[in-house]
Amino acid sequence: MKKANKVLAMLLSAAMVASLAACGGGSGSETTTAAPAETTAAPETTAAPAEEETTAAPAMADVNTQDAIDVEAESATSDSLYDEIFGEYVDYYEKSLAVGDQGERLGLMAIAEAKLLETGVVLPYVNNAGNYAISRIIPRFGATVSWGMDGDYRVYKSALIADRILTPDERAAFTAKWSECATAGEYIEYVKQWCEENGVTLQNTYTTTYSSGYEPDVWDTLSTNKTAVGGPLSYTWEGLLAYDAKNIQQPALAESWEKSEDGTVYTFHIRPGMQWVTYQGTPITEVKADDWVASVQHAADCGGSLSSVISPIVNLDEYVSGEITDFSQVGIKALDDYTLEVTLKEMTPWFETVLGYSAMAPLCREYYTSQGGKFGSEFDSSAADYTYGSDPQHIAYCGPYLISNWTYQNTIAYTKNPSYWDADNVTLDTITYIYNDGTDPLFNWNAFLDGTLNGGLGLGSQALEQAKTVVVPDDPDGKTYFEKYAYVVLEDDTSFLNWVNVNRYAYANFNDESTMRSAQTADMAERTAAAKLNHNFRMALALARDRATAMALSVGEDLKSASLTNSYVPGSFIVAANEFTVDINGTATTFPAGTYYGEVLQAQLTADGYPMKVWDPAGNDGAGASYGFDGWYLPEEAAKYMDAAVEELAAEGVEISAENPIHLDMVYRDYSPTASAMDQAMKQSIETALGGRVVVDLVAAGSSDNASYASYMGDYGYQFNFDFGGSSGWGPDYGDAQTYLDTMLPTGGMMQNIGLW
Repeated sequence: MKKANKVLAMLLSAAMVASLAACGGGSGSETTTAAPAETTAAPETTAAPAEEETTAAPAMADVNTQDAIDVEAESATSDSLYDEIFGEYVDYYEKSLAVGDQGERLGLMAIAEAKLLETGVVLPYVNNAGNYAISRIIPRFGATVSWGMDGDYRVYKSALIADRILTPDERAAFTAKWSECATAGEYIEYVKQWCEENGVTLQNTYTTTYSSGYEPDVWDTLSTNKTAVGGPLSYTWEGLLAYDAKNIQQPALAESWEKSEDGTVYTFHIRPGMQWVTYQGTPITEVKADDWVASVQHAADCGGSLSSVISPIVNLDEYVSGEITDFSQVGIKALDDYTLEVTLKEMTPWFETVLGYSAMAPLCREYYTSQGGKFGSEFDSSAADYTYGSDPQHIAYCGPYLISNWTYQNTIAYTKNPSYWDADNVTLDTITYIYNDGTDPLFNWNAFLDGTLNGGLGLGSQALEQAKTVVVPDDPDGKTYFEKYAYVVLEDDTSFLNWVNVNRYAYANFNDESTMRSAQTADMAERTAAAKLNHNFRMALALARDRATAMALSVGEDLKSASLTNSYVPGSFIVAANEFTVDINGTATTFPAGTYYGEVLQAQLTADGYPMKVWDPAGNDGAGASYGFDGWYLPEEAAKYMDAAVEELAAEGVEISAENPIHLDMVYRDYSPTASAMDQAMKQSIETALGGRVVVDLVAAGSSDNASYASYMGDYGYQFNFDFGGSSGWGPDYGDAQTYLDTMLPTGGMMQNIGLW
């Protein structure tokens, strides 16, 4: 999944029911007061002491400017810190990748994640669920797998939207019928028949909202792993394969495919006659097999953050790293105009599941080069004649929709592409996203009631209050919207995280250094940096976060723990197909077939003496779960870790007390009443649990844009402007824990959040 941003997700309660979100992360900081300058006793003398000149410690925002950075030195520091902090994680993870047995692989990956969580750097927060919602969208109209697509965006081409709000009983009946139907087509026909019999008209338009966290900064889906780019662009292209409403992969731009007996060579037969078109629908050229060769090379040329998803392709990693420069040695070839061959290094069972994801989106070579695009060593996105992806008018389209309007922080609008190969099955003629800046917590509620938003609505705390008090017009029983229509959105597999930025460089936003300027002086920053490098300090911080209290301010007391997640890979995401044995601290431990990933993860954490609870065997109605409870907020344990940190840091010359605390900057979302209250709650819980020995300084963002640039939009670790917090997470691209854990490797796409590369 693209690197996802949750700065505003809970506040805006994105109207897409399949991706109704809970807030994940976020941060903030207030102005701080510098620690008093050290004084030196006057020498014993009869003469009057000379008046000593004092110089104020420099502000880090003035010292660590973006133009002053020593990139080579930062890179070396990053490499050293990564090895020091994550060495044990990497050791176990590399062992897991070399194992062919599915159960043992699962077990070793779970042990590796235990070592990851034990660093106290990567801190689970929430998933994309656990809130109340009301909706007009008929459930199960599209794929529900949590991998192989860019979020839920492309699913909406086949959305079935009623002209009235659905009741929970109606939703449950649809889901039950979906389970009974053998094919997606059978279910869709049932829905249409039900609508006809019940006087329901299906809508042909869809309107929802978006926030700045989903505003593309480039219109090139192959150039980045950010959801803010991949999501909005996902309507504009089609993949080789696509999942249907029964979660079965079907032919898409490839009309058929086969693989070799050893599972390493795939051959795709491209549909003849499909067209690339401009944003106005003007034909450019035919879609050909070579467009996938061009796309994989372009993704690699852009840095490889996205192409890492398809790293099993022969020599792709070597091309990204520069070990080879001749792209013809990479295992993707156009055998002719309509035959694409992909060769893998080894059999990779999950490879087919990424063929509808943007890592394998086609790129119209002819159009790309016409916009100044080049490949290999000649690629230069900063070149004066490079216009590809600069806006929606400078890309080629082969997907279900064309972007008909994009006005920054106002509107993103799509119209149906008549040249799309499957246009007859596109149910919506237009899709419109309206910008919501988050300042009005009832914006979506009011827009939903007046029909401006015609899909689904997540109920944040203030909208929930309205839903519980406002009576449905003309309801014969006088029911409120909550009583008549509310249901709970179930867990999904996206994990949003908090971070400890262990290698912070920026103390103002990289894009505009006049914004979000930290009050930390050089002396303060030096103490904070030393503390963040202390393992016990990080664990104290991890266990001092009262996530549930913060979430209650967004989704209400009833659901405050519903979306909380306690591991990076969801504990029930994969299950062992066979009995297996792994070594846990020197003891060979056997787990039976049917063991969940989360069970092994918990076993290793417990064996290592850590107090976090990441797996509840009674959760999810007894099936077991890693979500729905807070297994990390342990203030008494946090205080013990803090005591140990204070002692260790004192030995290094860093004295910590309530009178001389460590200051941590968090991004403060002051532009949103709900988010700012959540940030204040997080600040209070940390400071209280740690006895005032840590002060969380909330650095006011002023706008959602500034918050995103401080904690999400950066491409390099030295651009991230916070000590603790952050706002990004990850979801699966395929059905294996590797899809998450790869992101924690040095080049995996998530290390920027902690100041590493």
